[in-house]
Amino acid sequence: MKRSAVDVDALVGSLLLVGTLTSITLIAAGIVWRRVVSGQLGFDYQIAGMTIFDFVLLDLRQLFAGELRPRLLANLGIAILMLTPYARVLASTAYFALVERNLKYTTFSGFVLVVLTYSLFLR
Repeated sequence: MKRSAVDVDALVGSLLLVGTLTSITLIAAGIVWRRVVSGQLGFDYQIAGMTIFDFVLLDLRQLFAGELRPRLLANLGIAILMLTPYARVLASTAYFALVERNLKYTTFSGFVLVVLTYSLFLR
């Protein structure tokens, strides 16, 4: 195995681990906070007709407006969990294009990236 292959594996593994652990932490913190404040575990969601970008932008607006609530933490955790595989494909595409300079793998990864990007804009 080439040295560079180990580096990309470590990068992708770390990216997936950090994204997953961050999302789990945020979702758990939101659920615990919700339970402490209201005595309920669940959240009521009305996200029909929203893309992931609409979902994330709404949450970021609330965050920057100082409206920190339990649901916001859980939403941010969900958004990070959904975007972690996207970041993994983005990192792989950049690696194959810039480090490996492998047209075949760059094309495959780029195609997957385009499909994922398109699917994130679907409602």
